[in-house]
Amino acid sequence: MKNIIVTGCNGQLGRAINCVMSDQQEFHFINTDVSELDIVNIDKVLELARETKPYAIINCAAQTNVNGCETDWDSAFRINAIGPRNLSIAAQETGAKMIQISTDYVFSGKDNRHYREFDRTDPTSAYGETKLLGENYTRDFCDRYFILRTAWLYGEGKNFVKTMLKFSDGNDKVQVVNDQFGTPTYSMELAKAIAYLLPTENYGVFHTTCEGECSWADFAREIFRLAGKQTVVEGITTAEYNAKFPGQADRPAYSVLENYMLDKTTDFRFVSWEDAIALYMKTV
Repeated sequence: MKNIIVTGCNGQLGRAINCVMSDQQEFHFINTDVSELDIVNIDKVLELARETKPYAIINCAAQTNVNGCETDWDSAFRINAIGPRNLSIAAQETGAKMIQISTDYVFSGKDNRHYREFDRTDPTSAYGETKLLGENYTRDFCDRYFILRTAWLYGEGKNFVKTMLKFSDGNDKVQVVNDQFGTPTYSMELAKAIAYLLPTENYGVFHTTCEGECSWADFAREIFRLAGKQTVVEGITTAEYNAKFPGQADRPAYSVLENYMLDKTTDFRFVSWEDAIALYMKTV
């Protein structure tokens, strides 16, 4: 049986991976969260890897509080950069495959076009900067890696969908940003892509999002439509939102990722964001 270390196992993606791959008897999951494994501690990471000799390490752990990364760079750097570095060192030593989950925030979002895997990165936030460092450390310290950039992830756990549904209770209208565009991605769909790539030798950087694009306001409207809510979504600009809630980190205005490498090197295809959210809403 092949051991797979999953970090951040209690997050949306960690849970989805365990669900999607639960019927694959050849794999044994070693699920860890911060209480079981501090990925910032190189000695602890190496100890676990040497003991379990994993077939793969899937790093779902991250500091995803975008505003929090701005106010505590050191913590973001430790989790988003040093953590992947340590896991990549362990993967290299034990011959494991390394899967590092990254983000659309490695791009500035100022180019108003779909981003491909080889386009120039230019993060504008501490979150994006530290996640890009995590990518670079993965490349530096591990030969057999998959770096998967995703965006607007939702699944089992705290997420935008549940936040919107909560806001709709008792409110006839909600204000949502309408000038940031991306692709909402269901964690179960991303987990399917991981399960597809994992047994292959098709290493490298991949964009892994559902197909299509929308604004946050568009996304909220579709959530309410599927939930049968009458709540009206009023679109506001990022500038208007930031005026109401000061201290916001910079976020990409247009960070739609094109799954170019998946399209050119595999037959795996993501579903549309509309189909994915329809599937998810059946579970809420």
